[in-house]
Amino acid sequence: MSYRLLIVEDSPELLEATCDFYREEDAGLWDVVTASDGNDALARVTGEDFDLMILDIMLPGASGFDICKAARKRSDCPIIFVTALGSENNVLKGYETGCDDYVVKPFSIRQLYAKSLALLKRAKRNADSEILRCGAISLDKKTMLVKVSGREIVINAKEYFLLVYLLENKGSVLSRRNILEHVWGDDLDVNDRVVDNTIRRLRECLGEASGLVKTVIGRGYRITEE
Repeated sequence: MSYRLLIVEDSPELLEATCDFYREEDAGLWDVVTASDGNDALARVTGEDFDLMILDIMLPGASGFDICKAARKRSDCPIIFVTALGSENNVLKGYETGCDDYVVKPFSIRQLYAKSLALLKRAKRNADSEILRCGAISLDKKTMLVKVSGREIVINAKEYFLLVYLLENKGSVLSRRNILEHVWGDDLDVNDRVVDNTIRRLRECLGEASGLVKTVIGRGYRITEE
């Protein structure tokens, strides 16, 4: 698996040196995309997905701050500013704009690489924590997409939140009362029968994976791969 890396730098020598280091340090880990013009970089971040961005601030065209703002509208990927602007005000502006780290030139490419790996690993852990899985079922809490065997399925709100609660407690038996409290909250116009009907509709939505939602007679329901 490779990660898409965008490096935006208007110094040809520094851009080449940084690209070469990333490509050679872990061969095959990085798919490196470059830009030396701010407007070109701005077009890329508004139309393409990246796993990590390294941005200079002073560029022809759009500034690194502009690029970071645009990127943050559609992505939470790690962003590192690498710039000659080292004043406290610029550093604070960088973090306020949405960067994850701020490196002042001159700098060590090896240290920049270590920062990149650390941020990438942290981002991956955070992303993984947003994905709930059981067998063929995956649920992305961030996008609210539910997939079965990699195919997106259509699911209504109550079935979705019921599935979230089941997946967050995978393997545990959840009583109808527990489910009512966590999915319906303070709605007093619901009863145990509503839970059973919603479970039925959820199973219909899950199709081939419906068998993962088990009925535990006399106790409630659970989701399990067993």
